[in-house]
Amino acid sequence: MSKSLKNAASDVANEYGFSSLQDILRVVLTQLSRRELVVSIEKPIRLSQKNANRYVKMSRDFAQNKNNKSFSSMQDLMTDLTT
Repeated sequence: MSKSLKNAASDVANEYGFSSLQDILRVVLTQLSRRELVVSIEKPIRLSQKNANRYVKMSRDFAQNKNNKSFSSMQDLMTDLTT
């Protein structure tokens, strides 16, 4: 294992709250030995700054009940969506 890979993995383990790379490996190996480990490889979603700001504004608006709609029936909702 290259030193740069080990250092990068150790940094991420620390960010995740593990005290060392050995600590996270112990947890992973324990779960693996118990057949409790779920392996999933996903790329994180990274928003552009423009879109990140947009979603922050949307969240604020939602919390303040701004720029959102409510409907009394499914038909009203569908009419709004299709017009």
